Amino acid sequence: MIWVIVAVICALIFDFVNGVHDAANSIATAVSTRVLKPRTAIFWAAGFNFAAIFLFVPRVAETMSKMVKIEPSQSDYVLVVLIGISSAILWNAFTWFLSIPSSSSHALIGGYAGAGLAHAGWHVLDWEKLSEIFFFIVLGPFLGFFVGSILMVCLCRIFYRCSPSQLERGFRKGQLISAAFYSLAHGANDAQKTMGIILAILVAAGLLEPNVKLSLFNLDTLWIILFCQAALSLGTALGGWRIVKTMGMKIAKIRAAGGFCAESAGAMTLFLATSLGVPVSSTQTMTGAIMGVGSVGKKLSSIKWKIVFQMMIAWILTIPSTAGVAICLSFLHLHVFGKNEGILKGAAAMLN
Repeated sequence: MIWVIVAVICALIFDFVNGVHDAANSIATAVSTRVLKPRTAIFWAAGFNFAAIFLFVPRVAETMSKMVKIEPSQSDYVLVVLIGISSAILWNAFTWFLSIPSSSSHALIGGYAGAGLAHAGWHVLDWEKLSEIFFFIVLGPFLGFFVGSILMVCLCRIFYRCSPSQLERGFRKGQLISAAFYSLAHGANDAQKTMGIILAILVAAGLLEPNVKLSLFNLDTLWIILFCQAALSLGTALGGWRIVKTMGMKIAKIRAAGGFCAESAGAMTLFLATSLGVPVSSTQTMTGAIMGVGSVGKKLSSIKWKIVFQMMIAWILTIPSTAGVAICLSFLHLHVFGKNEGILKGAAAMLN
């Protein structure tokens, strides 16, 4: 029972770190366009992150809870979760230190999948769900870019008679709405990833029935929703200052109207993914949207491609890196604590 509690606490720590790491996604454009002061923007985003609880439909959580198909009777499941989460936290800390906006979502997916793979082999992974996630890894930034650029073009056409200064004044207030909209979408998608992990832990420990559903009206699962939403919001409130400058100022220079379009495009993409039950990267989505907005009416050379390239490398490496770290941690556990039947079987399955 003690390891179940430790695993749940570690999952909430990851949720908190996710909020710290991804705070830049929610506030970077509002801060860089000077619509909101940094501290005000942080609390604005955190409040709407938590408000997403009222939009709750647990499709993303269900995807995460079933991504690794380990039966509840397999007692080492808690170990799988602990190793997966530890791998994701290490990656987040590493990319935060380098000020690179990587995906916390994909870090968790990679770590969780790698730990499951080390524990029981290739067959334990739900490849159908993973293929959906990989599809959105590619689609997310392009969809953000496309929607962001379309919104910016439409805005320019509608308000073509307005001067840049008039647009700036008008959309400073509009960006408050778009920032709130994006933070709602971020809270709706990201908090559910940790909810799904915790639900799987409790089912594996026999504390919840295998067919239990997350719901605000189910007292057995209500605390999971509240704790995960609160942990993400608290992390956002403390802010990821090292990444704000990269997201808001280094990719492309945008004004208030552009910030409005970027946040709206990011929110639309996240809501679409959430409705489909796909855990998507808010970082990649927002980056694509900022690039799309920044390219309208300007040459593509206005985008800082060196920064974008560094971010793309981090995105490509995130899942295999965290999976590799999780596999290494699994075998380190085997070396330190001795024979583990699950990990030995997993090693044999990977080699065959």
